[in-house]
Amino acid sequence: MPDAPGADGRLLGPLDFERRPDSYRHWRVDFDTPVATLTLAVDPHGGLSDEYELKLNSYDLGVDIELNDAIQRLRFEHPEIKAVVVTGALEKVFSAGANIQMLAGSSHAHKVNFCKFTNETRLAIEDSSAVSGLRWLAALNGTAAGGGYELALACDEIVMVDDGSTTVSLPEVPLLGVLPGTGGLTRVVDKRHVRRDLADVFSTRAEGIRGERAVRWGLVDAVAPPSQFSECVRSRALQLAAGSDRPNGTGIRLAPLSRSIFEDVVRYRHLQVEIDRAGGNAHLRVTGPRGDEPTTPEELIEAGDACWILGLCRELEDAILLLRFNEAEVGTLIFHSQGEIEPVLAVDEMLGQFAGHWLVREIIAYWKRTLKRLDTSARSLMTLVEPGSCFAGTLAELVLMADRSFMLDGSLEGEEDSDLPAPALLLSEANDGRYPMGNGLSRLESRFFGRDADLAAVRDLFGKALPARESEALGLVTFAPDDIDWEDEIRLAIEERAAFSPDALTGMEANLRFVGPETLETKIFARLTAWQNWIFLRSNASGRDGALRRYGTGSRPNFDRRRV
Repeated sequence: MPDAPGADGRLLGPLDFERRPDSYRHWRVDFDTPVATLTLAVDPHGGLSDEYELKLNSYDLGVDIELNDAIQRLRFEHPEIKAVVVTGALEKVFSAGANIQMLAGSSHAHKVNFCKFTNETRLAIEDSSAVSGLRWLAALNGTAAGGGYELALACDEIVMVDDGSTTVSLPEVPLLGVLPGTGGLTRVVDKRHVRRDLADVFSTRAEGIRGERAVRWGLVDAVAPPSQFSECVRSRALQLAAGSDRPNGTGIRLAPLSRSIFEDVVRYRHLQVEIDRAGGNAHLRVTGPRGDEPTTPEELIEAGDACWILGLCRELEDAILLLRFNEAEVGTLIFHSQGEIEPVLAVDEMLGQFAGHWLVREIIAYWKRTLKRLDTSARSLMTLVEPGSCFAGTLAELVLMADRSFMLDGSLEGEEDSDLPAPALLLSEANDGRYPMGNGLSRLESRFFGRDADLAAVRDLFGKALPARESEALGLVTFAPDDIDWEDEIRLAIEERAAFSPDALTGMEANLRFVGPETLETKIFARLTAWQNWIFLRSNASGRDGALRRYGTGSRPNFDRRRV
């Protein structure tokens, strides 16, 4: 993959997440309104590294980055599309799943982050169906193995060609010594309701399941002979499209991000990221709306991605991914904001008033997905509420999602006469379910889980600008130091975080962030964080004689047989 040069030619890191359809190497998008077809046609020599070939429509991170971009563009640029067919370009093969040589040769961090991003992309497909009315059908024109079948599992329906050889399989356990790490096992039983004993057989049978048996077990929805396959797929896709409420209007264009990357700074229009590698942290400085923002859906469509609420979300997502993949030793993200509260509230009011409009719906869903990327980050999250901050409504989510938050009580010494308003935190209806976490609860409900009286007290104060002491008393921030203690408390908190074991912190944070009910989504990420992390590190998978290293060599892996 070509490097992405910054404004001065330097790079934050080797991975860039911006794509556009005319640069895709692995996907084709065709439109036959109301149906679009996404065809997986992986370029074997188009991987992110020259050390492996992407044979049999196997994929690496670059393939999924393109898929993520395609999903976003279908949602924002093509509201007239109501159903998407996902199929393969190769004869007898849909996808062989994640490329084994890529996994075997990747660092542990890259393997886990690859699985995380891949699953976030699958969840975006499911979210677009549940929230946007964009229905998905996997048309398995050939064998779907491992991650290839997991992509199909993310779709609303799966149709498989019944040609006597095509199968679906999750062969990770028998062949690779790992798990279907991007939600395969969870979706089989929790989403498709495959019986547990049959799922056990399926997940240990490397050759997979074909034909009518796959239908009976619930692994696919229908099969069709090759002569009827295309007609069956088209018919079912049109049926899915008929149930969609997406409009027939014109979408908006997602333009390239306005972004300058330097060695330790990334500058966007509404966000600046400052990286302190020596200290192991990064400061993310969000700027509120600076001018008039759209007040109606028509104005929102005219503004497109130039509007603040959509532009900032795109920038924040890009920054999260750049830091996640390119700055592994940056363990703490510290959020700041600057601007006036009233314009933020005006934007939130517009989103609430027109929540049923297709574009408003997409913007809200995009913020939900982006905030979830933070929730599942293997990063410590801190937020500082300072003079001139604009943490209100949507931006207040950046306070509620923090592992620790600090709010200045008063003003800093020497800045008493500053024009900046005193720190204030303002919550609104936007914080009460507009952006649910993976557990299905708002961050406010998660914060006060089991403390109904505290939650009710906060709800009674929606719309009121809360100063530091009141915010601390209500439980909305962790600490409210005055100017004497502010700098020392912040410094010590950041230094303390950098001194702890990052592994212990990742486990602790993942446990504490998701209280309450278990969902398919929390199961996927909890198991990815714990079991897949552990299994990838074991010699049975990644050791010299492990299954990932031995795969394709003709030699069987040498397993340590002890159960631990």
